[in-house]
Amino acid sequence: METKEILSLDHTTLAVPFVQELVKKPLTSVPPRYVHPDQDPPIISLDSSSPQVPVIDMQRLLSEDFMDSELQKLDQACREWGFFPVSSSLVEKVKLETEKFFKLPMEEKSKYGQLEGDVVHVEGYGNVFVGETMEAYSADLKNIMVEILRQIRKKLRMDETEMTILLEGKQAMGFNYYPPCPQPKQVIGLPAHSDFGGITFLLDVNDVQGLQIKKDGLWIPVKSLPNAFIINIGKLLSIEHRATINSLKERMSIATFCNPKMDGEIAPAPSLVTPETPAMFKRIGVVDYTKGLFKSTNIDGKAHLDCMRIQNEQGKSN
Repeated sequence: METKEILSLDHTTLAVPFVQELVKKPLTSVPPRYVHPDQDPPIISLDSSSPQVPVIDMQRLLSEDFMDSELQKLDQACREWGFFPVSSSLVEKVKLETEKFFKLPMEEKSKYGQLEGDVVHVEGYGNVFVGETMEAYSADLKNIMVEILRQIRKKLRMDETEMTILLEGKQAMGFNYYPPCPQPKQVIGLPAHSDFGGITFLLDVNDVQGLQIKKDGLWIPVKSLPNAFIINIGKLLSIEHRATINSLKERMSIATFCNPKMDGEIAPAPSLVTPETPAMFKRIGVVDYTKGLFKSTNIDGKAHLDCMRIQNEQGKSN
C-alpha cells in the first residue's frame, strides 16, 4: 500500500496511507488513528421548517429589473449565514474532469505529485493535470468574485479602492476526496472551522452531501444544487462549517480560495469607520495574520480572529 509522510506534533514523520488506497479493501471498522471521539456532537437540523441558506441567482443580480430584490437576498445571506449557492455554466465540465482524475490508478496520479523539495509541501498532486476546463472554471470564479464583491461594496457603501486587497490576491484550488466510511459518526472529514481568507467557492463534484454549517447551535446540512457551488465569504463573516463522511458513497469536492495579496494589510474599511461605528479589529499585515493563524494552538475555529478584536486589547490594559 502506498503511503505519504506527515509531520506529527513532536516533529517526527508518520507513514500514513493515501485514503483511496486505504479503502481498496472493504473496512468494517475505522482504524484507531482516524477516530475523533471529541468532535462536536452531531446535533443536526433535518427539519424541513428549519431556515435554509438563501440561493443567489447571478443573472437576477445583474439584471436591472431584479437587482434590488436579489441584492437584498445577498445582504441577508452575508449577514445571517456567510454562505450562499451561486450557479455557473462550467460546473458540469469541472465535475467530469475531477471524477476522471480521482479514478486514475495511484501510479498514474503519482506522476502529478508534488516533489519533496517543494518550498510548500502539502499532500496533493500539484497543478500539472489542470487543463483548459479548469483554467476556464478558475477564470469564471474570478469574474464571479469580482461581481459579488462589487455588490457587497455597493450594499455597504464602501469606497471602491477598499476591495483591492482581495481583487489582486492569489487564487488557490484544492481537490478533496472523502472515502465511504463504515462508522461515519466516529470520524470527521474536515473538522469545524471558519476559512481564514477572502472568498471560498465550494463545489460538490459528485453531489454527495457533506457540508454542514453551524447556526444557532445546530449543524445544518447544505444541499447540493445542480450547476451551482457554495460561496463562503471568508473569516470575518463566515460561520463555522465542517465536512462529514457518508457511510456508503465517496464524496469529492473542489474548494477554491480567493485570498488577499500577501503584501497587503487587513483592517476595517476606513469608509465604514465613524464615531458611531468605531473599528472593532486591529490593522495587521496579511503575512503576520497568516503566521498567527497557523501558530495558534486553539482549536476554536474563530479563536485567532477574536484575539484581534480591539476591545480585547482594551480589556487587557484595564
